[in-house]
Amino acid sequence: MKTLTVEVDDRLAVVTVDRPEVRNALSRQVLAELRDVLADLRERDDVGLVAFTGAGDKAFVAGADISQLRHYDLHTGLAAEMQRTFDVVEAFPKPTVAAVNGFALGGGCELAMACDIRIASENARFGLPETTLSVLPGAGGTQRLARLVGTGRAIEMILTGRFVDAAEAHAIGLVTAVVPADDLPGELRRLADQILAKGPLAVRLAKLVVRAGMDADQRTGQVIEQLAQALLYTTADKAEGTSAFLEKRPPEFKGA
Repeated sequence: MKTLTVEVDDRLAVVTVDRPEVRNALSRQVLAELRDVLADLRERDDVGLVAFTGAGDKAFVAGADISQLRHYDLHTGLAAEMQRTFDVVEAFPKPTVAAVNGFALGGGCELAMACDIRIASENARFGLPETTLSVLPGAGGTQRLARLVGTGRAIEMILTGRFVDAAEAHAIGLVTAVVPADDLPGELRRLADQILAKGPLAVRLAKLVVRAGMDADQRTGQVIEQLAQALLYTTADKAEGTSAFLEKRPPEFKGA
């Protein structure tokens, strides 16, 4: 890989977009390498959670590579490479976290929104300024932002292209935590440890049920919930979790 680095430590995989000279802009090579990395991490038994961040202290990902975008045409738009890549992130079976350590603009904001959870440093900035270039957020931004912060606020942010600081992002529900920049890696580790201590099958199915229910009516969502719960009732991990609770000891989940 030329544009990404991957570090795995105690079941946490941190994928870093490593192009600080262009504020970690998303070139087509970044997207291709990201898909390859996710395919690998999906199958690794030593990885239980995947986090994304950016190299340096200025940017998470400051959008698409404009030098490439200027040459995009109708066929590029219909191919929707970035949208398809972020759909892979959203559908990833293991939990995903965006650790936003600076500017998350355009495609960077869309990458963060495709993750299950977003945490941010105090210097983080979010925005979808594509209309400034006479295009729109085409990697899921028009849909995911509205679902996260509400339709009216999403339209206002997209039409004006304004940036949202970390405090406002937290207030509107775009991120779940804001910490000093130096504390972001520790906050990521703390969050990962909390999730990784839980039953891995339960975590995987809970994510799936929430995601699927968002695109269905409530009754259908509850049927999906019911079926997932019935499946979990048959697992060895459920037996271990309940036994450990009653015996007042930490559970030893096997993912089975």
